[in-house]
This record gives sequence, C-alpha cells and structure tokens, in this order.
Amino acid sequence: MLERPRWRATASVRVIPVLQLGVEWNPVAEEVGPIATFFLATETDQRPAVFVGTSSDRIGSPPHTQSYYLTVAKSFVSVPIAPYATLNWSEWDEAFNVPFGMHVRLGGNLSVQPMYDGHRSHMLGAWSNGRVSATVIWAWFETLGFAGSVGF
Repeated sequence: MLERPRWRATASVRVIPVLQLGVEWNPVAEEVGPIATFFLATETDQRPAVFVGTSSDRIGSPPHTQSYYLTVAKSFVSVPIAPYATLNWSEWDEAFNVPFGMHVRLGGNLSVQPMYDGHRSHMLGAWSNGRVSATVIWAWFETLGFAGSVGF
C-alpha cells in the first residue's frame, strides 16, 4: 500500500486566464506544497497547448519533493485521443525524466488514460459530467485508488 498518496486534497484557482495557482495537502506525510500551471500557448486546431508548472513529485516519491515540468498536449477532433509529453525535473531523482501518456475518449462521459510517469506506468479510468468527475487509478498496475473532483 502506498501510504503517502493515500489521502490527498488539492485546491486551485485560475488567477488570470493563463495562470492557475493552488495548494496540495497530504495529511499522512504532514505535507503542504504548492501547485501552479502557467499556460504558454493555448491549444488551437493547428497548435498544441504548452504549459509549465510545479506539483509534488510522482506517485511513491518521498514527502516534500516537487517536480517542475514543461508539457505539450494536443487533442484531435477526428480521433478520440489527446496525447501529451512532458520534460520533467524531479527533486527526488535530481534529474530530468520524460513522462507521457494519452487521454482516450471512450464515448459519453467515459475516458481512459494510460500514462508513464518517467519511471513507472499507470492507468486511469474516468467519468466526468461538467464540473464533476470520478477517476479510478491503477497505480503501477498494482494498487487501485480513487479520485474525485468538483469545480466551482
């Protein structure tokens, strides 16, 4: 069982259209840390979204380690996929890694997202409806988890 990510809460707010700031709380690790995303380019039909940010390091990392990332993501209208790739600096590794994955729309409100976090793979299965979502996480293809979100 992965104790550190067992319970986690985040809250974030869009400060301006291109900047989102927030906080991440992990009570098991007695840890509070920043999360931030700055959008360098918004996605268009011809261009991917490009953004930089920070959050806690990947699943299984020790407390108080951050990651800093540059991500490129693009959705496609003609096929139900949205791949992404990231150049990530990990404080845990003190090195760069390259996470990547793909959001796959299954139809209706369902999607799956296979991903590689720079070291290990995971799978997400999600249901979303407007500002509410529920996600089942299969971390490392070993441990199941659940995430829920509500937007205001």
